[in-house]
Amino acid sequence: MSKKETPSPASPQKVSRRKFLGAAAVTATGATTLGFPMIAKAAGPITLRFQSTWPSKDIFHEYALDFASKVNAMSGNELKIEVLPAGAVVKAFDLLDAVNKGTLDGGHGVVAYWYGKNNAVALWGSGPAFGMDANMVLAWHYYGGGKELLDEIYRSMNMDVVSMLYGPMPTQPLGWFKKPVTKVQDFHGLKYRTVGLAVEIFKELGAAVNPLPAGEIVPAMDRGLLDAAEFNNASSDRVLGFPDVAKVCMLQSFHQASEQFEVLFNKKKYDALSAEHKAIIKHAIEAASADMSWKAIDRYSKDYLEMATKQGVKFYKTPDAILQAELAAWDKVIAAKSAENPMFKKVLDSQRAFAARAARWQNDTNVDFKMAYNHYFAKKKA
Repeated sequence: MSKKETPSPASPQKVSRRKFLGAAAVTATGATTLGFPMIAKAAGPITLRFQSTWPSKDIFHEYALDFASKVNAMSGNELKIEVLPAGAVVKAFDLLDAVNKGTLDGGHGVVAYWYGKNNAVALWGSGPAFGMDANMVLAWHYYGGGKELLDEIYRSMNMDVVSMLYGPMPTQPLGWFKKPVTKVQDFHGLKYRTVGLAVEIFKELGAAVNPLPAGEIVPAMDRGLLDAAEFNNASSDRVLGFPDVAKVCMLQSFHQASEQFEVLFNKKKYDALSAEHKAIIKHAIEAASADMSWKAIDRYSKDYLEMATKQGVKFYKTPDAILQAELAAWDKVIAAKSAENPMFKKVLDSQRAFAARAARWQNDTNVDFKMAYNHYFAKKKA
């Protein structure tokens, strides 16, 4: 062989990438020999069947669909969540059991709905939360120990689920009434709907409480089975038909001032997902939380004004005397529940410690936006 034909040790022959990979492919052990790991691809998309606890027409079900669409898009539809409305598979209040058993792969609801299994879960939403709004309760949940406590509660209930909270809800109205409530005595004997620990608050105020799911409230009011009821917000209340059965809505209340949504997964189904899909779900939860809070501001404000201007609804601020009575009733409720349930007290103490710091910071820091609003929009006196 001539010198020209002999490869130089310092200048090895170049092999094209295509030829290199081709040579590797024809050797049965080539992938291992050449150091290229085999990458297994899923045979097809993974589909998870979810159900919400909301009627299909409610904006809450829309929020559930929004979360699912984010997961689907971020995964390139390799992971697909399909969401059915309440009642499609199980009743709203049976969702947790259905997810635990694997009847459903997951669901969308609120933690307070599982109050009957362990009343401590209602602290994620019911009551004044020591002065924390819904976003601050989420801060406590993710950074102040709340998530670990909720996981502990689910384990004690033998619930094989993974829970993720998101979506801070604005303060919920006191509710819909036939006429304005002006004093605590107006609740005496009133047939009223609410859920979670709020049931106990209004019992303390003298009401006869019935914790109906969303889709049953307005029909019950129409038939006279309820005198008054609360659900959540202007958009949900409007589409559920509250203005058709009552024309008075009382705004502001401490009974559910700081609630949020819950996304549930069957734990076996969740654990079987790849690390990448779990990361997509985590970040979709965070994105959906922000998106929900922005959409709520837009939609709730529109429906609030539409009901006032086109449907004859009269909105009133709940009198301070009733708000104070709610706080006093709450004090009695939490004292009794803490004595009965050590986990209830454990959650309550954790919230209190976080709120003492965080709520003080928020109150001291935030400006009174109502002052600026009134400056620009309030009617000026002549």
